[in-house]
Amino acid sequence: MQNTRKRNRTLTIRLTEKEKTLIQNKARKAKLSVTDFLVSASLRTEIHVAEDIKPMLIELKRIGNNINQITMKINAGAFSSADFGEVIHGQRLLYEQLLRIAGKS
Repeated sequence: MQNTRKRNRTLTIRLTEKEKTLIQNKARKAKLSVTDFLVSASLRTEIHVAEDIKPMLIELKRIGNNINQITMKINAGAFSSADFGEVIHGQRLLYEQLLRIAGKS
C-alpha cells in the first residue's frame, strides 16, 4: 500500500459481529490496519460474473444433449460404434475454461 496517498473518502459497510471479528483478526495477522487489509484484499481479488460462463454452459448442455441422443441410437441398434474422442475433447476444453473462470485452475 502506498502510505502517501490522501484518504479523503469514506465507505460504510454493515457486518455481523462475527464477520467484523474475523476481518479484524485477519488484518492483525497480516500486520495491517483494517482499512489497509480491506483495501488490499478487495483490490487484488478478481470477481467473476456468472454471465461470463453462460455461453459455455449453454454449449455444454448442447453437447450433453448430443451425447444422450447418440447413446439412445446406439442402444436402439441404429449403429454399433461411435468415436467420442472429439466430443470428450470438446467437453474437456469447456470444463477447463469454466474452472479458469471460477478461479480454480
